[in-house]
Amino acid sequence: MTTAAVTARRRHRRRSLLGKLGIYFILGFFALLMVFPFVYMAASALKTPADTFRYPPRVLPRQPTTLEVNGEQLPLFLLPIIGIDTQVVLVEEGIEAGVFVDPGTPQQELAWPLALATPTGGQATLEGETVEIYSVQVGSTSTDLALKRNTVVGGFESAAGEETFAVVRTAPAAETVSAEWKNFSEVLERPAMERALSNTILVTTLVVAGVLFTSIMGGYAFARIRFPFRNAIFVTYLGSIMIPFIVVLVPLFQLMVAFDWINHLGVLVWPFLFNAYGTFLMRQFFVGIPGELDDSAVIDGATHWTILWRIYVPLSWPAIATLGTFSFLYAWNSFVWPLVAINTANNESYVLTIALRQLGGQAVESPNLIFAGIVIAVVVPIALFVAAQRYFVENVATSGIK
Repeated sequence: MTTAAVTARRRHRRRSLLGKLGIYFILGFFALLMVFPFVYMAASALKTPADTFRYPPRVLPRQPTTLEVNGEQLPLFLLPIIGIDTQVVLVEEGIEAGVFVDPGTPQQELAWPLALATPTGGQATLEGETVEIYSVQVGSTSTDLALKRNTVVGGFESAAGEETFAVVRTAPAAETVSAEWKNFSEVLERPAMERALSNTILVTTLVVAGVLFTSIMGGYAFARIRFPFRNAIFVTYLGSIMIPFIVVLVPLFQLMVAFDWINHLGVLVWPFLFNAYGTFLMRQFFVGIPGELDDSAVIDGATHWTILWRIYVPLSWPAIATLGTFSFLYAWNSFVWPLVAINTANNESYVLTIALRQLGGQAVESPNLIFAGIVIAVVVPIALFVAAQRYFVENVATSGIK
């Protein structure tokens, strides 16, 4: 291989590597943009109410640091002493002071006790006004500064006995990264929230089990059993997917009233045990299974029931996992129908979405509790999706095989 060919090959590899790095960088950047709201939501669920209202907002939860002095927990502040930020405690308030500035740099202000400032007799002009010049003693040094206005400061002291002064109202508090895990227990202890979580788990489990059973049975019937008008019935059944749920909301509600199911958990389960999309999904998957398996099973004396549950279902786990996940997300996140079918005064039949809506109105001043409730609501679907991800990939790979 010539030198030119080797050089060209290296150049090609370098360009290929740079191209891949660029693609990974772009994908990673947009992935972070998508994940950041969830990270901030989870972090906010661990904050105190005051920390959630902080501006500018910060991602990690923080709490004020305290120090026990004479049996009392006192808050710590972070103030500069000799140019180093030091944790100090407030030891005295209401000290008469002045706001001093250097006439050359009036933007930098220093709030310092008047007892440590001595008039020099000099004057300076600040913002068109004549002000007095003081010799201000800070530590062991004295600096000539102009008195801009009077104020009141507090006296602070460090663990080493070093003293400093600052306006108490604007003094930055010393904070540490700390999580308020009790937010979750406080949310679950609220009226109807714990019952709503158990109701949601029960309703979701029943809906998913019912949808899987009816979809598997219907999908097998439309795929493998021949009966009159099979295709016409299937097309009609499939066409119901095109009808928005809001169109059938009122008729469905009237039907539930006739059955006297309103305001009971059953009204959240029975209308959703049959799913046209699930039947379509299972039917399409069953059609792709070779018919020779049916013929072999029939020769061995197997019935349709045996063929379905002993042959088709074990081969269809990717489709079943996909349908189960979609059904779970729909049942778990259902909001409009529970809001219509369950009376707001019936706390015993609340589901999680309705309880979160109620929590949003009750905890306006504690958004950390609202975030905690949302985390409780989303952690289960996320865990299910992660657990079923392998089946999603397998389902996509299988659907690409012709």
